Amino acid sequence: MNSSSENLSSGISVFAAVVDAGTFAAASELVDMSPPGVSRAIARLEKRLKIRLFNRTTRAVSLTEEGRRFYEQVMPHLRGMQEAADAAAGGTATARGKLRINLDPVFSRIILGAKLDEFMDAHPELELEFIARDQLGDLIMDGFDLALRFGEPRSSSLVARKLLDTAIVTVAAPSYVAHRGRPAQPQDLGRGVHRCLEFRNPETGKPFAWEFHRKRKRLIVETNGRLTVNDPSALLNACLAGSGVAQMLMLGAEHLIREGRLVNLFPDWPDERFPLYAYHPSRHHMPAKTRVFLDFIVALTRES
Repeated sequence: MNSSSENLSSGISVFAAVVDAGTFAAASELVDMSPPGVSRAIARLEKRLKIRLFNRTTRAVSLTEEGRRFYEQVMPHLRGMQEAADAAAGGTATARGKLRINLDPVFSRIILGAKLDEFMDAHPELELEFIARDQLGDLIMDGFDLALRFGEPRSSSLVARKLLDTAIVTVAAPSYVAHRGRPAQPQDLGRGVHRCLEFRNPETGKPFAWEFHRKRKRLIVETNGRLTVNDPSALLNACLAGSGVAQMLMLGAEHLIREGRLVNLFPDWPDERFPLYAYHPSRHHMPAKTRVFLDFIVALTRES
């Protein structure tokens, strides 16, 4: 490798460290270089690429649009090089290091349970960090390796892999039904007789519409509930306490219906579905830590 290629490789490593650390000073500790040395390395890389990578202020740096595109393109290759080095050193790529996962709050409550201990025992060099968020956000800039989110994907440069579809069910506690009666049809929920628990859509800031699907028929009911929440646990707890009728994922409600703790009010409207997607930055050079965890999640969702 000639000196020009070495300088480029070094500059890219420094660039990645600045993105991860957020400042030149913090990045200097990661790459064992002085802050002025980091600044010069970035300046040389910008000159070489003929683009400005960072917006600089006295307190922090942020990627420019060109810098963000460069980061999205180069990071999968850097990870792939590390994987290759690991494979050469150990004969096989080992899942190690920290894996940061943007987790849908509903998913964390429903699926990640006892099986997680088995996964951790199988990968002793892997450290997991789950961050429950109600929005996907910027996966790359926020430093996540993987995201698991319910809902249809928006257009982005991320790879989106559909894991499952789960039904939406309308439920109430037996105590609620005993006190207020059971609605005979979905339209009864919009007539002021029943208390409906609203769940806020993080994308719009407004409550999700109450939809009912049966084959090709789609019905929307205006419920105008007086209690709105944005936390799935709060919705579940309020419903179990008999505070009102709720719509939630069958994936989380099925065992409660089976145990008699919730009543499926409209089993004859079974066809509204909600998908779960996994998101990651690139389909190429996926790190071993991401691959083994995604395989684990795929196996879990097939069991669910």
